[in-house]
Amino acid sequence: MPRRLARIALWAVCLAFMAHAGAAPQIQHWDTSNGARVYFVQAMELPMVDIQLVFDAGSARNGDKPGLAQLTSSLLDDGAGELDADAIAAGFENLGAQFGASSLRDMGSVTLRSLSDPAHLDPALDLLALILRAPTFPADALERERNQMLIALQSQEQSPEDIANNAFFRAVYGDHPYAADPLGTPDSLQGLARSDLEDFYRQYYVARNAVIALVGALDRADAERIAQRLADGLAAGARAAPLPAVTPLTEATTVHVEYPSSQTHILVGAAGMTRDDPDYFPLYVGNHVLGGSGLVSRISNEIREKRGLAYSAYSYFSPMRAAGPYTLGLQTRGDQAQQAVEILEQTLNDFIKDGPTAAELTASKKNITGGFPLRIASNSNIAGNLAMIGFYDLPLDYLDRFNEHVEAVTADQIRAAYKRRVHPDRMVTVTVGTTTP
Repeated sequence: MPRRLARIALWAVCLAFMAHAGAAPQIQHWDTSNGARVYFVQAMELPMVDIQLVFDAGSARNGDKPGLAQLTSSLLDDGAGELDADAIAAGFENLGAQFGASSLRDMGSVTLRSLSDPAHLDPALDLLALILRAPTFPADALERERNQMLIALQSQEQSPEDIANNAFFRAVYGDHPYAADPLGTPDSLQGLARSDLEDFYRQYYVARNAVIALVGALDRADAERIAQRLADGLAAGARAAPLPAVTPLTEATTVHVEYPSSQTHILVGAAGMTRDDPDYFPLYVGNHVLGGSGLVSRISNEIREKRGLAYSAYSYFSPMRAAGPYTLGLQTRGDQAQQAVEILEQTLNDFIKDGPTAAELTASKKNITGGFPLRIASNSNIAGNLAMIGFYDLPLDYLDRFNEHVEAVTADQIRAAYKRRVHPDRMVTVTVGTTTP
């Protein structure tokens, strides 16, 4: 009987947790005394704390020094204060804590996961605060990381996927900062000096340019102390200036890169939307029908299921600070590339003209809203969402109302948004392979 009662109790706990997991987390927000924006969710289920700091310090801020943001980010934990890279790594490892740093086009990001008990969390926070406050960018580490990035660039030249992606961004974005490869170029990397990294850090890794996301077994007072402790090491600084608007394409263009490959990589698209775009939900739900729902999407059905032209075909929006790309893509045999591009374009044109069917829209809404709990299924997922909400200035009830916004989208709204925002006669088509479509 006791064992049966224990099983019943365990099921009750599980059901309660599942019910909780399906609900959007309650977000608390405040600013530190020096201007960092803080977003906090209390999550007492596990004795863990996840922290993510994002800075408006992505490759879009490189200016005339491509690769600078990536190089700066990658060297943050290679030396800080009196500690070298080995001491920092050993410090986190001995505490069972996980540290990470990364850089994208929009942002530079620093993450920490630690146990929440003070014996582990406090020294882990000390290390994180030191990295944020006093990175040293050691000369030997700079040369090592520079060489690794140069090798990565050489590797890209052997990857048709990377070649296509870089050609696509250059063609879509022209002279906009998003056009450049975040890794930079061999010449730009060779020209970067340690002082460039220090200048970049001093300008962009500052409190007013930062969002601090906290999730874990903390109360509000503890969260406030932690956020202030991390922000205190940063200069107040200033928020980065707005990025320039993306200049829309005025005509369709084709870029072909000859490459000895059995498969031709195809990317079609243009600048799409910003993260706070008023058409976000109609375009997002519409694209889920068109090419965002994997093997059951319309593009996949036309290209894979009906004609067997590719294993996968897809489309997706990448909302960013400025208009991120709308990308449609596939890989196919070289002698089928022309046909695949034509089917892809026809499918897009048909969707713009007719929009989704009632059945497609219903299925996509169920799929999106049914999968929503997975977006917030872990503390690190929630921290990522908080960082996104803070970085892009989205409302605090964004997660609360996400499914409501999805459910409210109509077929008419999708048709109108696609006709207004997606223009196949002003898109770039990039092919990388042995046959020009």
